[in-house]
Amino acid sequence: MKCNSCGQSVGLLNQQNGICKPCIEKVKSSSNDDIGMSDSQAVGEIRKQKAATAKKADNIKITTGFEFTNYKIIDEITIVTSECVFGMNIFRDFFSGMTDFFGGRSSASQKVLRDARNTCLAELKKEAYEIGADGVMGIDLDYSEISGKGKGMLFLVASGTAVKLKPKSDA
Repeated sequence: MKCNSCGQSVGLLNQQNGICKPCIEKVKSSSNDDIGMSDSQAVGEIRKQKAATAKKADNIKITTGFEFTNYKIIDEITIVTSECVFGMNIFRDFFSGMTDFFGGRSSASQKVLRDARNTCLAELKKEAYEIGADGVMGIDLDYSEISGKGKGMLFLVASGTAVKLKPKSDA
């Protein structure tokens, strides 16, 4: 299992509600409360911090192009990437196979593709936010299928260049 805060692998006994003990202890030790903070309060605080980061990351501008309308690029920071792997469960695989046989569109497969794209772009925005970027340009989405032993997985990689932006009116 992975910690929902730091992403490190952690055993089932060394976590609480998906958050590892070191992350819980770090939040508890950084608390300014004289009384201290319980483990569950620390978990709640970590979840609040992650939600606040996700909300701020939503403001990151993204484009497949190499410029932003009404913004001047003042610095290219670095390349950012996000990777997502989604399982195509047995029912989706079955109905997708039926669509292959009879023809037509597979709404189940389309939903998995849409979910994968949205998740990967949200992770890309988060990655850019964490390094202080205002936007990501030149985004490329690469889809791959990993299959074997009757199981199918969708692998999606999003990449782009994280940049600092300034409104053109301020330039």
